[in-house]
Amino acid sequence: MSKIPFTLASLAGWLVPLLIVGALVALVLFFTVGQYNGLVKLRNRFRNAFAQIDVQLKRRHDLIPNLVETAKTYLAHEKDTLEAVIKARNAAESAREGVSPQDAGGMEKLMQAESGLSSVMGRLFALSEAYPDLRSNENMKQLSEELTSTENKVAYARQGYNDAVMHYNNKREAFPSSVIAGMFNFGPAVMFEVSDESERDAVKVDFS
Repeated sequence: MSKIPFTLASLAGWLVPLLIVGALVALVLFFTVGQYNGLVKLRNRFRNAFAQIDVQLKRRHDLIPNLVETAKTYLAHEKDTLEAVIKARNAAESAREGVSPQDAGGMEKLMQAESGLSSVMGRLFALSEAYPDLRSNENMKQLSEELTSTENKVAYARQGYNDAVMHYNNKREAFPSSVIAGMFNFGPAVMFEVSDESERDAVKVDFS
């Protein structure tokens, strides 16, 4: 009978440390799950934001061939410019397809292709100023207005995407969430930037 109190006391001596260890493990697990879920949420946010950019870029690329086809009739002597527009459009469309916002190389190609497309489109619209008949063409007016609207949407979507990327990258790099990011392979996301201020503005077209 004298051994029973001793056994109960020994059990109590082991139970308290076990409860403490269990509580610490639960806290670590709860913290890890919270950090992981936070990273997933921010990753989904920038991926969704990039999808919005992709939609608008595709719309832009789809409009350009129709615009060039309309301009052909009036710019018969500007074949080189029209061909350059189509070539740049095709390069941008190719760079857009399948690109991931976490693929630094793919994003760099996309940004360069879009900058090149903006440059040749700017030349085309500057050239069209010398052709009043083209400027007054109703189809050209409509396509130009749609393109301008799409450019504005691209700029807006890009701003939202870059904000989402910044928040994700900040959390990914900051301690202690950086530990969780490393454990579960949360790689960096790439900003969608342009090389200079002139390319930040949407193509401005006025056929009024």
